[in-house]
Amino acid sequence: MKKDRILWADDEMDLLSPYILFLEDKGYEVVTATNGKDAVELCQNESFDIIFLDENMPGLSGLETLALIKDIDPNVPMVMITKSEEENIMNMAIGNKIADYLTKPVNPSQILLTLKKNIHKKEIVSEHATSTYQSQFGRIGMQINDTLTYLDWVEVYKKLVYWELELAETDSGLDEMLQMQKADANNNFTKFVKKNYVNWFENPEKKPIMSPDLFKTKVFPLLDKGEKVFFILVDNFRYDQWKAIREMLSEFYQFNEEEMYCGILPTATQYARNAIFSGLMPLQIQQMFPELWVEEDEDEGKNLFEKDLLQTQLQRFRKNYTFSYHKISDSNSCERLIEQLPRIDNNQLNVCVMNFIDILSHARTDSKMMRELANDAEAYRSLTLSWFKHSKTYDLFKAMAQRGYKIVFTTDHGTIQVDKAIKVVGDRNTNVNLRYKVGKNLSYNKKEVFEILQPSKVGLPSPNVSSAYIFACNDDFFAYPNNYNHYVGYYKDTFQHGGVSLEEMLLPLIVMQPK
Repeated sequence: MKKDRILWADDEMDLLSPYILFLEDKGYEVVTATNGKDAVELCQNESFDIIFLDENMPGLSGLETLALIKDIDPNVPMVMITKSEEENIMNMAIGNKIADYLTKPVNPSQILLTLKKNIHKKEIVSEHATSTYQSQFGRIGMQINDTLTYLDWVEVYKKLVYWELELAETDSGLDEMLQMQKADANNNFTKFVKKNYVNWFENPEKKPIMSPDLFKTKVFPLLDKGEKVFFILVDNFRYDQWKAIREMLSEFYQFNEEEMYCGILPTATQYARNAIFSGLMPLQIQQMFPELWVEEDEDEGKNLFEKDLLQTQLQRFRKNYTFSYHKISDSNSCERLIEQLPRIDNNQLNVCVMNFIDILSHARTDSKMMRELANDAEAYRSLTLSWFKHSKTYDLFKAMAQRGYKIVFTTDHGTIQVDKAIKVVGDRNTNVNLRYKVGKNLSYNKKEVFEILQPSKVGLPSPNVSSAYIFACNDDFFAYPNNYNHYVGYYKDTFQHGGVSLEEMLLPLIVMQPK
């Protein structure tokens, strides 16, 4: 087995013999140098896993040696050891991206800790994550199979996402086990939704916070307290994507509330987002504001009236707040909003809808290159983080923090990577969404779907008297028998929304304020 190699440069190397013996006893190979020049020459001819440098050496100083070695091997971790506690030396060392900074006298346990952090961290973290997940696997499985409440499902989903993120950072080989557990969870969550969804509308006191409830439960109470609020909705955004960007936002926001709400069915923009802004179920929108509701078979855009729908909700609750509405689909529109912030500062409420993730999702379906870039959930999260970090979106959040806005951050629905095609037959007026269908005379296997034969019971409009809604569950998607194989090949492994799954229905709802 290959030993990890340490280069240790110090002009008092004879005093360090006990440390060398200690490290060799631990299985390390230690190469020594008594000055910076020799250390640089060694690095030109040999490779090391980590380098310890004394700051105060004759000839080349530790900082000078550090800079020269960085030119030779910029990736090797380097640890500065010094008697000096001067802040400027510490700052220069950190500015040169050292791995660690130790002040003499050091003890063997400090050296060993530094080695574990910089050489063995990945394998230690991987081993710990593996053993911890394995120990919790059975407990999570029991939770999944128990009779669960909505809040229990929220906790299960949080745990699954936590382990998905943890195991993604390791080479544990447990990904398949986790995916099987997620599939089991979604299967049982589907049973839960089938059993409870209609009942929530018949007994509203039993239902969780859902799409129409967001403004009245989260936004209006803040406005009533005199808070200056920005409501931000990122279209098509999953809980794991929120966790991916959370750390960046934590730099200048503190999170007062981090919870989930339940998206209505269909988990699609036309229904879920319009329900959020109106505070109404889709059937109520159609009945009360027919001019603001677009039917499935109409070519008109399905989300063109969000500002108008929000105005109706404000009026219905007698909220006389001034507000602005902004839709962002690229960096230019985001930059324009940043420029407008001083002018909209007097509004009590500002609303922003961000469409980038939805655009990314559709692009991934239609583009072979994008499929390669986002071939699984981990890659999809990575693209989300890259967008947030490098687009103007990050600048917008910083600008809002500087202006003191409290933010309610959420989404209208999530998305799931589909795998299994199930056959459905409908007439030419049946909608094209892959995760839900609405129409008359639909033909399908009842065991494979969640069907709602009386849409009005769950607040959904009926295009025809005999219209029914069916929803794909788990990671299924609908395919027509005609040209079936081509259809399946094209849409398999794409990210879709509209149906029943943890990823689509359990959605982040965050209240945060500037630090």
